[in-house]
Amino acid sequence: MTSPRMTVGLLHPGSMGAAVGGQLRRQGTDVLWCPTGRSRATAQRAVDADLAAVDDLGELLERADLVLSLCPPGAAESMAEMVAEYGFADKIYVEANAITPQRVGWISQILPDTVVIDAAVIGSPPVGGKQPRLYIAGAADPVALLEKLFAGTDVRVRSLGTELGRASALKLTYSSYQKASRVLAALSYGLAEAYGVGEELLDVAGQRSRSYLVETDYIPKTAARAWRWGPEMEEAAALLADAGLPDDLMHAVVAVLALWDEARDADLTVEDALALLQSEGHRGL
Repeated sequence: MTSPRMTVGLLHPGSMGAAVGGQLRRQGTDVLWCPTGRSRATAQRAVDADLAAVDDLGELLERADLVLSLCPPGAAESMAEMVAEYGFADKIYVEANAITPQRVGWISQILPDTVVIDAAVIGSPPVGGKQPRLYIAGAADPVALLEKLFAGTDVRVRSLGTELGRASALKLTYSSYQKASRVLAALSYGLAEAYGVGEELLDVAGQRSRSYLVETDYIPKTAARAWRWGPEMEEAAALLADAGLPDDLMHAVVAVLALWDEARDADLTVEDALALLQSEGHRGL
């Protein structure tokens, strides 16, 4: 499948953005970036990815048919506002930052004359054979165009339909587990090392190869056992504090488990267990 002839503007070439831009360059797509206010590290990434520098954002927006916004989440709206000030009517703005569906909606309002596509990159930057997925949601024609644009690259495009927010929701639901579990793993290992049982912990953990995230059938069991798990996690929090490590995450786990108090030893469905979290969660932890 031949990629459409388009010019892409990249905001801004961080490690993921530069790698994605580099994939498009290998397909012959012109990829622009604006060096103004960017660091030397960013400039080097852009050079390595063979991106073309422009004088300012105005030139980038004038020449680009499509803008890909990959920046820190806190800057998502400000980037969209800058683009809106210059004008980007009847072109495509791919909002690919790790933000909530609500914020994607705000950005579509900031750019009312622009075709906004909700997007999320899940996986490592596409270098060394790695193949992240680019999930996209939005109007059918621009979604199809993006699928063609990335065809043959190591960026695997997956459409989630036309509803804005679906891609962002998927990104945050996955990263909330992935990143929080990484923090928990660091705390657990740090605690084991503090008590001289680090190697033993790794041996125990090495017996598992499957992610808890796919074991949804265990959610009702967790709810039913929460009354027993809560006190154990309180003890774990105390042990973390004794070792001089942060105990906030463990206390938060205890607070969530407490929302399942009425599920003690109950025979629940997944839906039942989640409903308890949703109804109780609105009262605050």
